[in-house]
Amino acid sequence: MKNRKTLEWRRLDNSAKIFPISAGKKYSTVFRLSVVLKEVVNPLLLEKAVKIALEKYKSFKVRLRSGVFWNYLEYNSEDPIIEEEKDYPCKYINPQTNHYYLFKVTYFEKKINIDIFHSLTDGNSGSMFFREIIYSYLEISHPENFTEELRKYRKIEYNTEDSYIKNYDKKSKNNNSGKKAYILKGRKLPLGAVSAIHEIIDLEQLKKETKINNCTITQYLTAVLIYCIYNANFLKQGNKKINKPIKICVPVNLKKFFQSQTISNFFSYLTVEADITEMELYSFDKILEFVKQDFKKKLTDEEIKKTMSFNVKLGTNPFIKSIPLVLKKPIVRLAYLEIRKYTTMTFSNIGRIGIIGKYQKYIDEFFMLIAPEPVEKIKCSACSYGNKIVVTFTSILNNCDIEEAFYKFFDDKKIDIKIESNGVLDVISK
Repeated sequence: MKNRKTLEWRRLDNSAKIFPISAGKKYSTVFRLSVVLKEVVNPLLLEKAVKIALEKYKSFKVRLRSGVFWNYLEYNSEDPIIEEEKDYPCKYINPQTNHYYLFKVTYFEKKINIDIFHSLTDGNSGSMFFREIIYSYLEISHPENFTEELRKYRKIEYNTEDSYIKNYDKKSKNNNSGKKAYILKGRKLPLGAVSAIHEIIDLEQLKKETKINNCTITQYLTAVLIYCIYNANFLKQGNKKINKPIKICVPVNLKKFFQSQTISNFFSYLTVEADITEMELYSFDKILEFVKQDFKKKLTDEEIKKTMSFNVKLGTNPFIKSIPLVLKKPIVRLAYLEIRKYTTMTFSNIGRIGIIGKYQKYIDEFFMLIAPEPVEKIKCSACSYGNKIVVTFTSILNNCDIEEAFYKFFDDKKIDIKIESNGVLDVISK
């Protein structure tokens, strides 16, 4: 008789439905979280730590199955495979080489990575699971320093509800612009290669700069990205006018707007649409002021609900729901390719990664990376820990013009910044 657990399953949340249909080697829809410890990783202890974390986060112990109309998640009785890092980050996770898990844990020297397929969860919830792996690893590698009371202190409360369905408004209308975005151009890296460039900024100095400009860190960095895209791709090429807006897609954590403890995806986005020529946004100060006003207009409960509800209505559309999964795939993939033409770059800032005090002395820094795509050839992400904020560019372009412009911007501002990379491209270093 089969174990009851093998019969457990759950539906994908509204966002997660699309990712398995559109994903593949070119569109992996994978993000990565990395931690750099102050000691070399022991792979056997890491394997134990992942198993311990999975006992607390059983919603991650699943595999993807194909239904008649949609994919769904089913309990996975296998153990995950833990390997030394050998490949580029954010690669498509082949389920057949990974015991069918939707995440993959790797290590290299002092670094631990987790690559997560977006159908499983989003960046904020993924960081909860990743932190549990880190806590468990440190506890079993340093048992003399961590008591049972400290372990019990780490209360874990979550559910797997589809918070989109629970919170969306059927009557909401979306007011997004229909203009296609400027798409980054250039010669590409060989198929499968991904450049990862980490720009590590002094957080206190950056906070002082944002305070002077009366803006948030996300607003400031969004403005810098627009400024750098314009300078690197237009002024450098001798062009002064741009006939398409630079559009930066900024994911928004919906848990901050709705009461939700879901471990499933629950994010929306706002799109900053900077029409450089039409609005004469030729200086950084003008771009920053525009970004601040655009955030103020779009980052409201009403506007966030409109965007979220519009996306939910697509997933719940009776006609789309009734199409068999085998026919949905080519339709969704074509639609996904078209939708990407409305974004120049995605910038995801998951903010501070909070670590309980006693564990902090073993950790040096965190990184977050998101997979680039054939249309969105560069993506950008950020996270902070201690007095560092790490802004990471993942790219399939065979140049680092935007990354260099970003570095130069902060260097000119006399804000401490240094660069690390995976060595795919030559970058500025000081």
